[in-house]
Amino acid sequence: MKTEVLSVREIPVREIAEKAAAVLSSGGLSAFPTETVYGLGGNGLSGDSAEKIYAAKGRPSDNPLILHIGYKKQLRPLVKKIPGKAKKLMKTFWPGPLTIIFEKSDIVPDRTSGGLPTVAVRMPSHPVAKAILRAVPFPVAAPSANLSGRPSTTKASHVIEDLGGRVEQIIDGGDVPIGVESTIIDLSGPEPVLLRYGYITLGEIEDVIGPVTVDPAIRAENIVSHAVSVEHPKAPGMKYRHYAPKMPLFIVSGQEDDIISAIRRKASKKAGILTFDEHMDRFPEGFKVSLGSIENPEEAAHRLFDSLRQFDSLPVDIIYAEDMSAHDIGGAIMNRLLKAAGGNLIRADKL
Repeated sequence: MKTEVLSVREIPVREIAEKAAAVLSSGGLSAFPTETVYGLGGNGLSGDSAEKIYAAKGRPSDNPLILHIGYKKQLRPLVKKIPGKAKKLMKTFWPGPLTIIFEKSDIVPDRTSGGLPTVAVRMPSHPVAKAILRAVPFPVAAPSANLSGRPSTTKASHVIEDLGGRVEQIIDGGDVPIGVESTIIDLSGPEPVLLRYGYITLGEIEDVIGPVTVDPAIRAENIVSHAVSVEHPKAPGMKYRHYAPKMPLFIVSGQEDDIISAIRRKASKKAGILTFDEHMDRFPEGFKVSLGSIENPEEAAHRLFDSLRQFDSLPVDIIYAEDMSAHDIGGAIMNRLLKAAGGNLIRADKL
């Protein structure tokens, strides 16, 4: 398959949205930027389009897709009801990096929802995504635009690397501004449940709707111990290994100086080290990749997936990453790192 690549630096956004709408309306797939990561879009009301998305990504078909809408009024036909707490969250965070899970209506195909009676819906704020979503008369199913299990894509070059020749179209909108996927909250049951950490923090959500339960499957200690088995994931990223670089990844926890000392002891010339600007000079050996300043967790989130992909082009045989759970959006960053590492978290005094 020949993949068409369109750049917003060369073509007006309105024209790009029209071209993307034509591909999506004909049953094709278009990868486009959102404020979180790049998404691989298909007609969200077409089971055939859902199958094409799963095939292009190599994604298990029980891993549900998120529907993306351009206007809030598009939500009503997709769901059985809109709870009051959902309305509060939509008013505060939509458009933006928050996905809400509802009981789905009959027009949402089971293949889109992974066979579940629920549907995940988001309203992106990225101008290119908004233009595309407002140019089609249907919601767009759009998981991250990467091969299944690989780090999510934050640059068009990542998308081309993973999906070039597998999809009809890729929209180059430059680097995405956030760099980690949306927060996911389940409002389909009696109580709200957090299913994925993201840019919008648990505290920010609780400020709007009150207490929220964190699903045991995404708690760091359970990812490490593999204590929770997820048979029917209600949200992307709950069941399968995600975000993984090609080489084994280990996260080292403890006090800052202990972490650095432990990695220094173990790191060889062929080790990859995921660290911060302030620590780069403290590692005499290894291939060092920085997430930016330790004082700027948003920058760390923005660089995370790109950094993991950088190691794939380096001659490393193992990767060590510093624990980042102490930072403002550390829940989101550590959730991705732990998934990428397959739960390999090691205390500095045990390394």
